Amino acid sequence: MTVNNHQATQGGPGAVTAAIVNPVKRKNSPDPGSVALMVSNAADLQRLTGAMAPDLGPSRNVLMSRLFCPVDTDKGGALIGPVIGAPYAVILFENLIAWGVRRLIYVGWCGAIVPDVHIGDLILASGSVVDEGTSLHYHQEINGVVPAAQGLTRKISKALSRGGLDFHQGLAWTTDAIFRETGEKLIKFQKIGALCVEMELSALFSVARFRGVEAAGILVVSDELASFKWQSGFGDKRFKQTRRNLCEVLAGLGPSLHEDADPDKPEADRPLS
Repeated sequence: MTVNNHQATQGGPGAVTAAIVNPVKRKNSPDPGSVALMVSNAADLQRLTGAMAPDLGPSRNVLMSRLFCPVDTDKGGALIGPVIGAPYAVILFENLIAWGVRRLIYVGWCGAIVPDVHIGDLILASGSVVDEGTSLHYHQEINGVVPAAQGLTRKISKALSRGGLDFHQGLAWTTDAIFRETGEKLIKFQKIGALCVEMELSALFSVARFRGVEAAGILVVSDELASFKWQSGFGDKRFKQTRRNLCEVLAGLGPSLHEDADPDKPEADRPLS
């Protein structure tokens, strides 16, 4: 897979439009391998590290998160988290790409915005609608839909089904401002086809397309907004059980993610020659 680094030599073609600061792999950079799970919540990260402990090597701090690299990078997957918000998630993802990651699965929470999705449900994202600022720097537009990697998403779908987990599949709405999720916006994104709202996916999908790598996302519904009143479910038993069940499935997913995906990998916007 050709990765689009978008670097330009000083004074050369593209020097004006190319980024001045780029993530790089140094001698002391970690080796996460080609597959990684990015986990939004600290408790879910801890549960996954416990389930995957035999396959994980020593961990290290990466900014405000913890990175766990696999013992065998040809079979296992790395874990990184916790994460909140599009800009921070993208900083981590860009570094992971520079260090060798080519497939990323994001595991997070979301708020349901349609009546038939409830607290404790799972949503496998087919894509996400941009309502955050980070994606604009990666050739996307506000209210544009950024698709997830279809082959990688199908792998997750099959794993969930094998694990006996029911799930919805559809669009997410990614916002920067959880306290500005207005009724007007909710109706707007319902009409576009979004099932839920969260804070990271469209930016991660935008970076994946820009860099020519793969990203997918699975979300657990933590609260509901469809009635135009906020219903919190963070303490809900079903919400907690779904998270435990999901972590069990994801903990055994690593080897299959190293198999060739279906031939629909996203191309970088400006691939290296």
